[in-house]
Amino acid sequence: MNETNEAIEANEANKANETNEANKANKTNEAIEAAFAALGLDERLVLKLKEEGIGAPTSVQAGAIPALLEGRDGILRSPTGSGKTLAYLLPLLQRIDAAKKETQAIVLAPTQELAMQIVRVAETYGGALGIRTVALIGGAALSRQLDRMKTKPQLVVGTPGRVREVASLRKLPLHQVRMAVVDETDRIFSLGGKGDVESLLRGIDRERQIVFVSATRTDAMKEAESRWLRGPVETGAAEGEAEHGLPGSIKHGFMVGEKREKVDLIRRIARNLKPSGALIFVNDIERIGELLSKLRYEGFSVDALYGDTPGKERGEVMRKFREGKTKLLIASDVAARGIDVPGLPLVIQYEPALDAEHYVHRAGRTGRMGKTGQSIMLMTPQETFIATKLGKQLGIAFEELRLREGKLLAAGKKRSGGRAAAAKEEPRAKAASQAKSATQAKSASQAKSTPGKKSAPPAKPVPEAKAAAPQAKPGGQARPMKEAKPASQAKPDLAAKPQTQTKAKAKADRKKDSKNKGAPRWLKEKRNASNPVDPS
Repeated sequence: MNETNEAIEANEANKANETNEANKANKTNEAIEAAFAALGLDERLVLKLKEEGIGAPTSVQAGAIPALLEGRDGILRSPTGSGKTLAYLLPLLQRIDAAKKETQAIVLAPTQELAMQIVRVAETYGGALGIRTVALIGGAALSRQLDRMKTKPQLVVGTPGRVREVASLRKLPLHQVRMAVVDETDRIFSLGGKGDVESLLRGIDRERQIVFVSATRTDAMKEAESRWLRGPVETGAAEGEAEHGLPGSIKHGFMVGEKREKVDLIRRIARNLKPSGALIFVNDIERIGELLSKLRYEGFSVDALYGDTPGKERGEVMRKFREGKTKLLIASDVAARGIDVPGLPLVIQYEPALDAEHYVHRAGRTGRMGKTGQSIMLMTPQETFIATKLGKQLGIAFEELRLREGKLLAAGKKRSGGRAAAAKEEPRAKAASQAKSATQAKSASQAKSTPGKKSAPPAKPVPEAKAAAPQAKPGGQARPMKEAKPASQAKPDLAAKPQTQTKAKAKADRKKDSKNKGAPRWLKEKRNASNPVDPS
């Protein structure tokens, strides 16, 4: 009976917990719906946001949506990954009249990838409102895109050059367009698309709404804003967000190594950190092929994107990367513009960014929508000044990093281990000390046993003789020095005497021979008789 009662109580407790969690979830959903509804969004869009799991509106969305719904021009500048796409796309979709079969809005993007990303979002939310979207991007078949334009889409998303080309063929009536958004405005202008953008803006309805969107704000953008926008609402970095256009959830660092070591650095980073995916940037597209082959040789699943990669191939490469089938993706700045991979944890810059603007767009591929991310620049010792320069321009603290014990740590940080590391070093130090003592003892033994070496002061006999000399003088008249010498010192003198006599005899013989040379026989005999040879 007791066990049955306990089981019943446990079931009731579980049901109560589930009910509480369900109530909390309902309250959370209601709060989210209320937050988006308070911005003035259509109920169908709010429900779609709930289905997509979108939480509360971000600061840029909360600041931009109400004003854009009123039809005001806008300048949306906030960190990469802060939700700018929904900030302009939701009010734009809501202002489109789905009953009219004509193109009422255009969105311009600098790259194919960003344009297709916007198309996917527009189809997700525009489908709930009955709005048709068509993509006009360079690199794809123009004939197919012209066929799609026959369906009279209410929204067109594309790259400036292709949209202008279609408009010039009179397949896109610009005079019907009442809303235009220029996404990544700074990048479009830097890539030479400013002329195409301004040509399109001149052709749309005079009573139009224009929105410029970017993570950074260049001088060219400011000049264009003064020309094309009328009383725009501005959404800058919110309080607590960085002014450089990057979210605070990104960690910025660099690793130092020679050029020939950079591939090995990437290998070590990937092996130790094991990221779900990493985007690798290069400055020179000619390096992409070399880097691709080397990393594949190391056994990595790696792919590459070039600026002129065909649309179909590009879509396949990005699909594999998003699904995790490819772990590393190499790309140039142009090719990677607009890449949005949810939860991308790591960006590696094989070569440092050319300037602060390029760095912002590279590092901004990670740490999106509040998630953490890591950006690492690989630099030679001669390039480290770039980190200091970028840090001053962007207000970012770059940290020198090293891989230690399988972790990415600051270069000045000591290894972890503490006592364990000291315990490992103690036997090594003890063994080294013992080896040193043994070497010193061996050297001393060899010096002692080797004759003729004056390695030790006690072996010198002269100081002892000098020390004994004063004591041998009883009255100061004796000469004890020669008598006090030990036998070991006298032997060398005795041995030297026969050697001296032999030399003198040889000298005398040579002198005698020189005198007798050429003399008569009787004179030689007389001289020898008067100077007999010493038999010794």
